[in-house]
Amino acid sequence: MRIYLVVVDETEEAGIALRFAARRAAKTGGGVLILALIPPVEFVQWGSVQATIEEEARLRAEALVAGAAGTLMEEAGIRPAITVRQGEPVAVVRAVLAENPGVAALVLGAAATGAPGPLVAHFTGSDAGSMPCPVMIIPGSLGGEAIDRLS
Repeated sequence: MRIYLVVVDETEEAGIALRFAARRAAKTGGGVLILALIPPVEFVQWGSVQATIEEEARLRAEALVAGAAGTLMEEAGIRPAITVRQGEPVAVVRAVLAENPGVAALVLGAAATGAPGPLVAHFTGSDAGSMPCPVMIIPGSLGGEAIDRLS
């Protein structure tokens, strides 16, 4: 079964990438693995404050993923696998890919204007040739109909 790995955050382009992956998975009989990243927290002198900051970040990420999973179920009838991880984004994505050899493609959304985003820039840059799967970049300027047609 083809699995499409989508990194979600609160950006519009992440939602577009998720829509593309869901439509593609539905058409190919595949699945979707949603990854929410929790950025590393800078060291805070008081441990209880740091623990609270980390817990709040985890709760935000879990709420984001739950909303994305609900959208997938509603729109495409697909129950995604969900992963929430904390750490440096590139390293976390690479680790998830290594742990899931069945991933057929990493699906990322590029911002409609300006820089495409740090994950897109990294995974399409000098390391692109060493990826264990194709990287699909979905332009943030695409509307729903265009995504449905292309997927």
